[in-house]
Amino acid sequence: MEINGKTALDYAKMGADTIMRKFSVEELPPVNRFHYHQGVFLSGVERTYLLSGEKKYYNYIKNWMDHHIDENGKIKNNDNGLQFDDMMPSIMLFNLYNELKDERYKKVLDDFSLLVDMWPTNAKGGFWHKDIRPNQMWLDGLYMIGPYCVMYAKYFNKPYYYEIVCRQMNLMKQNMTDPKTGLLYHAWDDSKVIEWCDKKTGLSQEFWGRAIGWYAVAIMDILDFLPEDNPRRHEFISAGIDVINALIRFQDIKSGLWFQVVDKGDRKENWLETSCSCLYTYAIAKAVKKGLLHKSYVKYVHFSYEGIIKSLNFIGDDLIISNICIGTGVGDYQFYIDRPRVENDLHGMGAFLLMCTEYYDMRKRANI
Repeated sequence: MEINGKTALDYAKMGADTIMRKFSVEELPPVNRFHYHQGVFLSGVERTYLLSGEKKYYNYIKNWMDHHIDENGKIKNNDNGLQFDDMMPSIMLFNLYNELKDERYKKVLDDFSLLVDMWPTNAKGGFWHKDIRPNQMWLDGLYMIGPYCVMYAKYFNKPYYYEIVCRQMNLMKQNMTDPKTGLLYHAWDDSKVIEWCDKKTGLSQEFWGRAIGWYAVAIMDILDFLPEDNPRRHEFISAGIDVINALIRFQDIKSGLWFQVVDKGDRKENWLETSCSCLYTYAIAKAVKKGLLHKSYVKYVHFSYEGIIKSLNFIGDDLIISNICIGTGVGDYQFYIDRPRVENDLHGMGAFLLMCTEYYDMRKRANI
C-alpha cells in the first residue's frame, strides 16, 4: 500500500535521513553515551539498510560504533551504573562482527555476557531493572536484554542464554499481566516497598503504552533467533499472541493509533502516543509475517500504519513525527498523562523505522 505515492520503505528512508542530516555520529543524543535511545534508532537504520542496500545507513551505524568503542574493545563513555539500557545498542555488533571479524566488537559482546551472568535478581530470579532499582522488573528490560541474549546464544553457541531470556519473559508474563484486560503493567516490585507499587501485588498502577511496546517487540525479535526446535519457543509464541490480542481491543477506532495509557482512551486528557503505536504495529505485522497470526489481523496493521503516516508533517525534506512521550519512569495515571510530548525523539523515530521496515517486509514476504 502506497500513501502519497510512497512505500513504507520510502518513509523509513526519509525518517532515517532526517535524523542523519541533523546529527553526526558524534552528536547523536544522548551525546557520549552508549544507550538504548540511539540503539532503537540505529536498529531501525539497520533494517532500512538491509531492505534498501544503501551503504550510507550501514556506514552511519559502523561509524557510531567506532566512535564509542576504543582500540581495546571497551566502550569509552558508558554509564557507571548497572543497567540494561546501556547494553541494548550492542545488537548491531553481531552483524558487524560476523562480516568484519573485528575483535573489538566481540570483546564488547563478551563483556556484556559477563554482566548478564552476575546481574542481581529478585527473590524469584527476575533481573533488577537497574542497580538503583532493586527487586524491580520493568517491561522495558525484556527489549533491552532479550534480543542480545538470544543473539549471543545463537552466534556463539551459548544455549544457556536462551534459558535466561525465557525465565525473564515468563516472570513478566506471570507476575505483570492483568487477568481482566490481558495487558501488562509497566513495572513490578517483588519486594513491594517502592512508593509506586500496590503493597499486595507489587505492581505499578497503569498500562503505559511504550512499555508494552518494548515487551511485544522483544518477543517478536527473540523469535528471530530462538531455534525452531527449542522446547521453550512455544512459550514466546503464546506470550506474543496474548499481548497482541489484548492490544487490538484498545486500538482507537477513529485514528488507528493507541493511547499513552492504553486502556483509558475514553478519558479526554489521555492522548494518542506515536511511539507505542509504531511498536504495536511492528509486532502485529511481524507476527503475521511469521505465520503466528492469521492474515485477517492485517486489517489492524493497515489501519494503524495509515493513521501514523497521515499524522506526519514535513519541513522541507525533513519528516516530523509528533506526540512522542519522552523517556519515562513509573508513576500514576496523571504522571503518564503529564509527560512531555516531543518531535523526532529517537524513541519515536526508531519505532517509526521499525514499523515501516516491518510493514514493507510483511507485505513483500506474505504477499499482502
